[in-house]
Amino acid sequence: MAPGPNTPSGTIPGDDLFRAQAVAAAVAGLLVLFWARRWTYALAFVVAASAAGAVLLYYYVDFGRLGPIPRMYDPSWYADKTISLVGEAVAAIAALIGFFTVHRKRNAGQADG
Repeated sequence: MAPGPNTPSGTIPGDDLFRAQAVAAAVAGLLVLFWARRWTYALAFVVAASAAGAVLLYYYVDFGRLGPIPRMYDPSWYADKTISLVGEAVAAIAALIGFFTVHRKRNAGQADG
């Protein structure tokens, strides 16, 4: 995707970063759904926690432009940001729960059979 009129050259547009995060979340979700293993839950946790961390980090800290990543500082708080943060936190917690319980469930199922 070509940079918009307000995107400095050499930077990745913020929309592209959000799309890449959405693709990573979808892939992690599908992996957990169809192939629930500890490493897929770990991947899902990293994706969800990094998204939640980015929301909080860019709320509190103004890094400016970091290499190809544009300045994304946004000190305002609004409903969409709250919904996003809650969803990402729930996903991260669910992935952690899955990480710590998936192995136990498989072993219990093998003992029965």
